[in-house]
Amino acid sequence: MRPLPPGPGGRRKDTGWHPTPVRAPGVVVISRLRGSLLASSGDLVEIATPGGVVYEVVVPLTVQERLPAPGAEVELRTDLVVREDSQDLYGFLDPVERELFRRIRGAAGIGAKIAIAMLSTFPAPRLARAIADGEVTALVQVPGIGKKKAERLVLDLSEKVAELVELTGMAEEAEAAPSQEAVHALVALGMPFVQADEAVRGVLRDEPGADVETLIRKGLARS
Repeated sequence: MRPLPPGPGGRRKDTGWHPTPVRAPGVVVISRLRGSLLASSGDLVEIATPGGVVYEVVVPLTVQERLPAPGAEVELRTDLVVREDSQDLYGFLDPVERELFRRIRGAAGIGAKIAIAMLSTFPAPRLARAIADGEVTALVQVPGIGKKKAERLVLDLSEKVAELVELTGMAEEAEAAPSQEAVHALVALGMPFVQADEAVRGVLRDEPGADVETLIRKGLARS
């Protein structure tokens, strides 16, 4: 069940559950959703609230893989996207992920579907750094994003995302992202970008501070 639109006079039908509201331009939207995780499939999860209402929420894969097992309680920061023919609720585990999603989907030619695809391909700190640093090679790995769209995205969002990284404390986590030099070297050797990115991150998890030569050598061993 999804949130109902305002009825006559601008009043919402009472569903028995009152989420924390936030103010968007002229709209009150759902800010948080807390309840029991019933099921997950693909990029969709179902959450039952204490009032008995079940919400279907779209989440990126990087969020889904961090969710608890079905039956456990979960709280998501949410963003309600209203179109003429649908209302979709998108969920994230922290407000920084949600804000990054909002900024991305607000860019020219980028909607919620592509924004979710981007956050499914890269964790939020890694994605933010890729946009802020203009890593077009990374961004084109996202389904639905070609070189021109990636370049336009960087042009529109690099400053806004860089500001978000600094203001929200994502900077330290983003700095722990894989060495760009090692990733690009692995790509030049024929490894797909996403696989190279994950391989280098895996080496860094085992050996923080590893040099580029080590990242390349051990990254190749993980392929």
